[in-house]
Amino acid sequence: MSNDVAVLGVGMHPWGKWGRSFVEYGVIAAQAALADAGVEWNDVEFIVGGETVRNGYGGYVAGSTFARALGWNGSRVATCYAACASGSAAIEAARTRILAGLCDVALVVGADTTPKGFLAPNIGERWDDPDWLRFRLVGATNPTYFGLYARRRMDLYGSTTADFAAVKVKNALHGLHNDNARYRKQVTLEEVEASAVVADPLRLLDICATSDGAAAVVLTSMRFARQRALDPVRIRAVSTVTPRFPNTALDMPDIATDSAVAVSPPAMSFRASIAHAAYEEAGIGPEELSLAEVYDLSTALELDWYEDIGLCEAGGAEQLLRDGATSMGGKVPVNPSGGLACFGEAVPAQAIAQVCEVTWQLRGAAGPRQVEGARVGITVNQGLFGHGSAVLLSK
Repeated sequence: MSNDVAVLGVGMHPWGKWGRSFVEYGVIAAQAALADAGVEWNDVEFIVGGETVRNGYGGYVAGSTFARALGWNGSRVATCYAACASGSAAIEAARTRILAGLCDVALVVGADTTPKGFLAPNIGERWDDPDWLRFRLVGATNPTYFGLYARRRMDLYGSTTADFAAVKVKNALHGLHNDNARYRKQVTLEEVEASAVVADPLRLLDICATSDGAAAVVLTSMRFARQRALDPVRIRAVSTVTPRFPNTALDMPDIATDSAVAVSPPAMSFRASIAHAAYEEAGIGPEELSLAEVYDLSTALELDWYEDIGLCEAGGAEQLLRDGATSMGGKVPVNPSGGLACFGEAVPAQAIAQVCEVTWQLRGAAGPRQVEGARVGITVNQGLFGHGSAVLLSK
């Protein structure tokens, strides 16, 4: 039995700071995905919403909210929260129901309206919550962690601030041609390194913003797609793995690591295990990738992901970048969409947006940012509290 499901339609609402309800953005993205799929809303049997929240604390009921806004049609409904991995969790819920034979057509939607500045927890005291504790005890905002990860990379592999800045330059160049991106402006190394320090060694242009935006996908069974004589992009695997004990590397939002005195660390780090699980499930290796959409919360984190998805060995990311291998025209372009550098974070939408981009690329429909001959692509990110997130797609 094949574990593939078809990506029949994709749609987005452009990223920005629009100041309106996340529901409005989600409806626009959903309608675009339905139109792209050639599917009527009343044909949708299952709708899954990525929940819009504020750093772990429930905000809105997403699945039924979108269903109501689109018009009650009696479909089954679900809501998923997995922080920045919410979109992948929602895709997995829809994929699982399709593969179980319980429906043929599912709609997955994620949308967000973000506050100004960094994401912070709601008021109140929650002493058993690591996300709340890191703010209360040490004032560790998200950029604080990004700076720690960057400093670790510098200490381990000799990375420089110029290497980090080069990631921003690359992604800004990619995003120039993306109508859905918030930031569409080419930048230079000098401009990145002249921007304000936010969390040493990272500067303002090294770190992604928070944004409003939405993305949606229509998933169907392969049978449904073939009845329409279609040869669609297919989801080959979804990975939502958790870390293994002991977790010896600092991982947001935790402010401590596990000891490896009595128990040896796992053979593979948490982040590396995310993509590995997807490769294993699909029977596809990183050597087959045509492109990747990775979670560049910061420029330094993008370099980590090169290694975690198997593009090179540990410590090899900088050379890969310098050689142009991850730029358009390179061996495996990374973030041809422009990534979060050009979009910013719209938490429940971003993993779905990555799938939209890879789908357009595999269709050959990405316009000026098209990766030539794209056949296989992976999306990868992670959510707070040990939420893995990767989707592997092929033509």
